[in-house]
Amino acid sequence: MKKIFITGGAGYVGSRLVPKLLDLNYEVTVYDLFIYGENVLPQHKNLNTVVGDIRNTKLLKKSIAGNNYLIHLACISNDPSYELNPSLGKAINYDAFEPLVKISKNEGVSKFIYASSSSVYGIKNEKNVTEEMTLEPLTDYSKYKAECERILKNYKSNEFVTTVLRPSTVCGYAKRQRLDLVVNILTNHAFHNREIKVFGGDQLRPNIHIDDMVDSYLAVLDAEKSKINGEIFNIGFKNQTVAELAEEVKETIGSDVIIKKTHSDDNRSYHVSSEKILDKIGYSPKRTVKDAVNDLKIAFQKKIL
Repeated sequence: MKKIFITGGAGYVGSRLVPKLLDLNYEVTVYDLFIYGENVLPQHKNLNTVVGDIRNTKLLKKSIAGNNYLIHLACISNDPSYELNPSLGKAINYDAFEPLVKISKNEGVSKFIYASSSSVYGIKNEKNVTEEMTLEPLTDYSKYKAECERILKNYKSNEFVTTVLRPSTVCGYAKRQRLDLVVNILTNHAFHNREIKVFGGDQLRPNIHIDDMVDSYLAVLDAEKSKINGEIFNIGFKNQTVAELAEEVKETIGSDVIIKKTHSDDNRSYHVSSEKILDKIGYSPKRTVKDAVNDLKIAFQKKIL
């Protein structure tokens, strides 16, 4: 039995990842505060849930013992949420990170996968932003993501394999839904209001379907240690402008949807290359933004959300 420990496993990506791991015969421990409820995860004999805060090192040590792998998803997960309480954001996203890594290594975890963010690059003029480029994070959220990457690198060894994933913006349906992400926001407004407001529109936003994000974790878990140890991988599908994303949402939701453009002072524009993970371990995304929009459309139609 493969035993895996997932912090934040009841979150947006976790609620899609955990059932997939259970289907693949992993024994899964989800460590989460469950502030959005416990009904996002299935009932399963191989699922163990721990209601815990990642700042609680005593509970972490007790809970991590005996696990082979660890995926660290838990964090205050975007800039606006982080800015509501910067000291809390720092405590969870940064201060708790190194103790978690130390405990994991000491307790015999053999693979540690960290969910960072493509926002660590800041604004780049290059057409393809690769993993080797300098990091110029623009916000505290992305700054501490970059710092945690640096910390993790110091702990890697042949027995403690460390891998960083830098996801693009995730989109699509999950039982623990997020509606603050660009494609999901546009889809929600298009479906319910039949109108999309696009602020600016020229900003590039790389996106990744939530099921492709899940598959990227599975690919890293299955990969040979020598190919992933100490490595950083961008995870993205396609770099599109917000205006292009709005058009794809309209095409999927309905021709009656109106797109209104307004000025924006938000100049964040991200564009990433995901060639490295394809070259190293053969992983590439298979689903489109339209697939994600359609999944959300079905969820809205069925009133699942």
